[in-house]
Formats: sequence, structure tokens, C-alpha cells
Amino acid sequence: MTTVTPFPAVPSLRSIDTGWNYERWSALPDDGNRYEVIDGVLFVTPAPSFFHQWIVRQIVLLLVEQIDRLGIGLTAWAPIGVRMPGCDPVQPDIVVVRNEDRSMIYDRRINGVPALIVEVLSPSNPETDTEIKRAAYARAGLPEYWIVRPAERDVLVCTRPDSVVGDFLEVFTIAPDGTLLSPTLPFRAQVAGFFAGSPDETL
Repeated sequence: MTTVTPFPAVPSLRSIDTGWNYERWSALPDDGNRYEVIDGVLFVTPAPSFFHQWIVRQIVLLLVEQIDRLGIGLTAWAPIGVRMPGCDPVQPDIVVVRNEDRSMIYDRRINGVPALIVEVLSPSNPETDTEIKRAAYARAGLPEYWIVRPAERDVLVCTRPDSVVGDFLEVFTIAPDGTLLSPTLPFRAQVAGFFAGSPDETL
């Protein structure tokens, strides 16, 4: 029988030990927190704000319109487990899997490297997305990674992963008034539309 020790109520935290894996992760409670394992370390993030989820919703609607409805791929959003090298698992805000890679979806998870991952920054743990996940995703060979920054109202687009360096070789910023043109998918959108219309913009 597995005993789960509850974590204290803090904005975000990571485990001290590096022995976490999928089996230990599977025993964690479904309590509204996001639990992720990156390079054996457990990361815990509390439930996101309404504005965070509004941004996720806006991006998902655009992806479904341009990717799913055209038969290019499938869009999923958190909570969804993604298992790939070094990430066992992570729970990105948004994931896109190409149609030709649908076979990686089984056992209730995405088991493999998807075409795109999108993370919306939260003020409690920005370094998790901008540093830790960015490096892990690059080492796993993720083709494209978006870091959506609500405070700046812009998006960092990372592509050309280098597993040796542990980073993406090409990173560019799409300004608040700019158009995001995906370098690997047939997708384009006005960045301003990701943030517009929310009744509450508190992060």
C-alpha cells in the first residue's frame, strides 16, 4: 500500500528527492493540483486562475479550428498526462498531436513526443515553464514550444530543439500586436486574441 504525504499549501514546490517516476505519480491524489515529474523531480502547482484558463480556452478554440477541423491533428488540454523522455509525466496546458502520430495516445495518456506544447505562465512558478520545462522539452526533441506570457501579453515561440544543449536553437518573441505563424504547423493567429475578452484578468 502506498502512503502519500500531503504537501503544505504553498504556491508551487518541488520534491527534494529525485526518485519520482510514473508509478509513484499514479498514486498521488486527484486534489486539483497539477503534479508533474521532470528528470525524477516532482513539481506541484496549484489550480490556475480564471484568466489563465481563459487564455488556454482562446488558444484551444483557434487550434481546433485550424488543426483539428482540417484533419491535421488533435488538440488536448490540461489535465492530460504526457509521457516522453525526461518527463514522466508532465501535464502541459495544451498539447497538439499530429494525426499520423495518433498511435501514441493510449492508456489514458499521450505516450511520445507531440507536435506542439503550449504553456501559459503563472506568477507562482514562471521558471518551471521558462527554464525547467523548456530544457526538458528540448532534450525530448519537442518540435515546437510556446510560452504564453500574460503579464507581457506576448508569446515566446521555441523551435529546433537540441537534445545535447538542452535548449531550442531558435526562439523568437511575438509581440502583443503581432501575428503568430507556427514554424512547424499550418497555424496563424493574432496574439492579442489570446488575452481578449476575459471578465477577470487577475493572474
